[in-house]
Amino acid sequence: MAEPLKNLLHPGLVTDIARHISRHAPDFDTARFTRLATDGMEALELMQRSERIREALAETLPADYAVAANILRQALPNDGKPGLSGWALLPVNQFVSQHGLEHFDLSLALLKALTPHFTAEFGIRRLIHAEQDRALAEISGWTTDANHHVRRLVSEGTRPRLPWAMRLPALVKDPQPILPILIALLDDPEDYVRRSVANSLNDIAKDHPTLVTDFVERHIEGASTERRQLLRHASRTLLKKGDAKALANFGFAAAKDIGATLSLATPVVVFGDKLGLSITVTNEDAAPQRLMIDYAIHHVKANGSLAPKVFKWKQLDLPAGGRQTIDKDHAIRPITTRVYYPGMHRIEILINGAVCATADFDLRME
Repeated sequence: MAEPLKNLLHPGLVTDIARHISRHAPDFDTARFTRLATDGMEALELMQRSERIREALAETLPADYAVAANILRQALPNDGKPGLSGWALLPVNQFVSQHGLEHFDLSLALLKALTPHFTAEFGIRRLIHAEQDRALAEISGWTTDANHHVRRLVSEGTRPRLPWAMRLPALVKDPQPILPILIALLDDPEDYVRRSVANSLNDIAKDHPTLVTDFVERHIEGASTERRQLLRHASRTLLKKGDAKALANFGFAAAKDIGATLSLATPVVVFGDKLGLSITVTNEDAAPQRLMIDYAIHHVKANGSLAPKVFKWKQLDLPAGGRQTIDKDHAIRPITTRVYYPGMHRIEILINGAVCATADFDLRME
């Protein structure tokens, strides 16, 4: 069984936070901070635990935000010396977000210093929401920073729909202000940064599909392998939906005269085992076709309804009259992002975004 996410924040980590802070603030009340931060922690989930620690920081750090921010910055790792890092910095993100709006430049500088040791994408969003133009004017200059974590913060922190974080409604409505940032990072040397750019574009595609398909069309001609991979990842939601322009950007057209036969090796799946599936695809058209094959599993929800999740599978170039069989094992096992329920599930085969075959399987929680 996977370790619960909430255990990333635990009493031992609270003790470490207190130790690193007290090195730079001799008057810091470590006992009170520890007591406040761990009170009832066992019953709290991850973000609740982080908020509890954030509240404890607010209660025990100096009331003067500038002084508190300086202590937190000094408590970061420096010159090979250990300091606040990893998940210990999630509540620090929240502290800056909650208390740092009136010290805008100081808070941005702290988050920039923090992000190489965890990520400041959670803390920076409230600043962007509060003063978007001011924030973007500053962080746009970070696209050329020598540290790739800082460059990633520019794209990740401005994502309109960042998971686990507050949305940026102004950028959901109009993402144009962040497009220059994404363009500046399209060919970043770090895959870590490029994937963030792709995720931001994928966020935008959920509200502005044409903007993203046009963006991809403008930037794909003559693209390097790395940029092409970025643009493909940015288009994943639109490709899964069978968006015609997105498909065309990558050389796919609506499939014509394609036959697809689906069979399940495991029509009954016991939780923890694998769903075995096999499809035979036939090109009955007179011309070769480029095919993008995905599959959707319609999972049973708590109320008995079905909710689809699309998974990428395979790309085929099938000649006229060609036939190919491909197999897949899909693991159905415990994961932190899904709760499984027993019952009849459905699987659909998608070829260039269109449903071409379906089958049902019974999931049993034995």
